[in-house]
Amino acid sequence: MKLWKKIIATVAVALPVLALAACGNSSSSNSADKTVKVGIMSNDVEIWTNIQKRLKKQGVNIKLVQFTDYNTPNKALQDGDVDLNAFQNYTFLDDWNKKHGTKIVSIGDTYLGPIRAYSTKIKSLNDLKKGDTVSVPNDASNEGRALNLLAQEKVIKLKAGVKSPSTADITENKLNLQIKPLDSAQTARSMNDVAAAVVNNDIAAAAKLKIKDSIAVEKITDKSSPYINFISAKSAKDKKNKTYQKIVKAYQTKETAKLMKKVYKGTTVPAWK
Repeated sequence: MKLWKKIIATVAVALPVLALAACGNSSSSNSADKTVKVGIMSNDVEIWTNIQKRLKKQGVNIKLVQFTDYNTPNKALQDGDVDLNAFQNYTFLDDWNKKHGTKIVSIGDTYLGPIRAYSTKIKSLNDLKKGDTVSVPNDASNEGRALNLLAQEKVIKLKAGVKSPSTADITENKLNLQIKPLDSAQTARSMNDVAAAVVNNDIAAAAKLKIKDSIAVEKITDKSSPYINFISAKSAKDKKNKTYQKIVKAYQTKETAKLMKKVYKGTTVPAWK
């Protein structure tokens, strides 16, 4: 009986300690749930730093993880290295999910930034000569946009009805232009080696290319919706995450729109309206 009394006493002392430990773990878990790692492109830092400050007052801590290319943010999201990312458009994500078997989703639109052509050698795409080389992004989404821009400027013709054309969809190329697909991050750097380069909006911003220096700009129409950028999460169930919803709500504000105008200098437009 004495032995049983000792065991009962020991358990009685241990239970409150275990309960306190459990409470402590629960509190820690809740706190961790409100720290969200967001993968962004380097030129978006000023926008997200502002959102970071505003959300801190609401008890949401954002850790910004910067990327300089389009190959790693979705992999980082899938691997759990970031909780959200904000860099891609719908066409890009659709192609990514198909190629990688992922189920990444949009949880809120951000902005639309037209793709542009730049050159250190010519003043217009109409100045291109026979055999000239034009560099374009090599991912399915942005290569299609680049080719559509060349078609818009009547430099080439494309097969009708193709949403995201590739070089295989070029039906007319009178100047026998050499279309050179490159990693998006390399297009701006290729300008000294090609007659013209078609560069994504955020890559151009990172390379300090000014809108006034572009020689052609993608027209924004009601057909531009596939190229809207957004905040992404790993799966559809994340759309219901209340902390993530707060982040989207903080982004989609007049304050963000005003800051975008200053930071991006008119190269992008809010896309959530």
